[in-house]
Amino acid sequence: MKIYRWGLPSLLILSLLMAGQTASAQIPSTHWANDGYQYYKAQSGEVVVLDTRDPNKKTVLLSKEMLTPQGEKAIAPRNFYLSADGQKVLVYTNAKKVWRYPTRGDYWVYDLTAKKLTKLGAKFPASSLMFGKFSPDGTKVGYVSGHNIYVETLADNSVKQLTTDGTTKLINGTFDWVYEEEFFCRDGFRWSPDSKKIAYWQIDASNTKNYLMLNTTDSIYPFVKPVEYPIAGEPPSPFKIGVISADGGSTKWMDIPTDPVLQSYVPRMEWAANSSELIIQHMNRAQNHTEVMICNAATGKSNSIYSETDAAWIDILPTWEEHYYYGGWNWFKNGAEFLWASEKDGWRHLYRISRDGKKEKLITKGNYDVMQINAIDEQSGYVYFSASQDNATQKYLYRTKLDGSGKAERLTPATEPGTHEYDVSPNGKAATHAFSNYYTEGTNETVSLPLHKTFSGDEKVAKAIAAAADAKAKSNVEFFKVKTEDGVEMDGWMQKPNNFDPAKKYPVVLFVYGEPWGQNVKDENGTTYNFMYTGDMAADGYIYMSIDNRGTPVPKGREWRKSIYKGIGTLNIRDLAMGTKQLLKERSYLDTSRVAVWGWSGGGSSTLNLMFQYGDIFKTGIAVAAVGNQLTYDNIYQERYTGVPVDEASRAAFTKGSPITYAKNLKGNLLYVHGTGDDNVHYTNAEQLINELVKNNRQFQLMLYPNRTHGISEGAGTTTHLRTMYTNYLREHCPPGAR
Repeated sequence: MKIYRWGLPSLLILSLLMAGQTASAQIPSTHWANDGYQYYKAQSGEVVVLDTRDPNKKTVLLSKEMLTPQGEKAIAPRNFYLSADGQKVLVYTNAKKVWRYPTRGDYWVYDLTAKKLTKLGAKFPASSLMFGKFSPDGTKVGYVSGHNIYVETLADNSVKQLTTDGTTKLINGTFDWVYEEEFFCRDGFRWSPDSKKIAYWQIDASNTKNYLMLNTTDSIYPFVKPVEYPIAGEPPSPFKIGVISADGGSTKWMDIPTDPVLQSYVPRMEWAANSSELIIQHMNRAQNHTEVMICNAATGKSNSIYSETDAAWIDILPTWEEHYYYGGWNWFKNGAEFLWASEKDGWRHLYRISRDGKKEKLITKGNYDVMQINAIDEQSGYVYFSASQDNATQKYLYRTKLDGSGKAERLTPATEPGTHEYDVSPNGKAATHAFSNYYTEGTNETVSLPLHKTFSGDEKVAKAIAAAADAKAKSNVEFFKVKTEDGVEMDGWMQKPNNFDPAKKYPVVLFVYGEPWGQNVKDENGTTYNFMYTGDMAADGYIYMSIDNRGTPVPKGREWRKSIYKGIGTLNIRDLAMGTKQLLKERSYLDTSRVAVWGWSGGGSSTLNLMFQYGDIFKTGIAVAAVGNQLTYDNIYQERYTGVPVDEASRAAFTKGSPITYAKNLKGNLLYVHGTGDDNVHYTNAEQLINELVKNNRQFQLMLYPNRTHGISEGAGTTTHLRTMYTNYLREHCPPGAR
């Protein structure tokens, strides 16, 4: 139930932005060279080598000519990978979406020594290979096709099928819908370091019930599209972790205990810094207890070495750190220790855990959250990470000693307040750096570290800051804090109208998300842009604002984020309502008779609950793709934050937080929008909500988009129609302009 705004992961997925996140396996990203200064990128249909020290220096590694098969058009690299010896390049192209991301496509190998381009999986249909990757020795490539795992030997392009039982319900080497959506599990197999074996997940969805989506647009006769989808209260698809020889043979399954009724999860698995053992993260169904296990690849025997419990839930690393979406485990001292992230002291910090789990060392210390792990340089003894110790709307680069000694050192200059993104080279010598704040346009550069000096001739950030010298004073955007009558202080932003007159009253439009997947209040350029409005809100006379309530994933500590446990639909809604109420009280220019709210997905749910529970404050609402009944949403997401609904008592929190429970209270103007082909927040939510509104004679406006998914973007004219309808409805029911 996540939607992705520009650079903002949250429970919001606009298809406009589906490819906006870094996904290291299939979406282009920086590939650093061993010297820590040069890096590879796919650029203009070629693979080039760039140098952080000289922004004008570029070397072509693979030209369009080299990427042109005989008698065909040049292939366009979407992503690429170099073999360990640097002599072969694996090129990913012709990508197609699987649910959210373009993880299915074609793979080619270019041999730099033989100067030869070869397509892999020649016998398979176009765009049908997934997660291709070199064996560590560079002699083979493994990939998934049709829910089975294959290995292709590069010397003769012979293909060995490792698994043969894969179906749409018995899934090898990749995952079902809910693992992908909520754990970011996509790439489901791993080469052993010695290139002799492959470890993989098998997901058995044969007993997972299907949600039957009805396609009424693609043929004269409607047809059913089933999607295996375990809703809250339904057990997850059972998993297996297996190891098989790269030459084929039988699979050795790991002995991992699980609850025979409730089941459990393994969201992370890697080779344990050798070719004889695996390391996995095993979680209970409620996701509030996790254990790290070492599994013997030959015998299957597993041993729990470390465990952790939280009164609410435990966030696995890929749920907040996008660099781990496609796997990864950080080892130290040749496999004697590993990195672990935990909130157990009240803040998200990094620890070193010994291989037997008996020793641990806190690396990052203080009352702040680690927001991202940017690089680990064991040789120099530093970890580079992002945090914001004083302002939860911003983000900066720090480093600290890997042995836990000393304090965190901020590397981002104090003269650059705002949001910073870094791709740090593995040895910490250099980084690509992107910067913006609400009054400074986004720009990027390359910098040396740790001094954070811009390389000669690449002073884009300094120029952007200079160009914005007067912009802050002229900006109509204000970042503020509001403290509610409940004593809760929240961050917010507000964009005021052009020619603002504080003696007049202006309509208010509140943009909400409100659930544990969305931070709206970020000090970055464009943060106040409303992509749904067809005009200029400031020019038209609207005050546009947003507030981050408790439970949103902002760097304010564990208690802030997890206070929402069993309170989605109640605690977050009260925070948003009381925050708005306080602003209306404090600021006389906010027109209490013209207050609107809108949101998408989780934000749509928040919009409905605000309209139904606090109709005295919110007069107009626009809810898009909203969850109307929490018991219809998937088990991993909903149970993580609300518990496992095994009986009536445990189902109470789901009912209490669901908009349909309060639909009878609707007073104001409501526009409800949903796509009938939404595989994420299913169309049943719309019909259940409609029934409640009809039963209680609550009038509203409804727009259903036939066969559109959660992003409501498919089909000619869809986006324009949606934005036009949104804008017209807002202007009609919450008229713009000063009074």
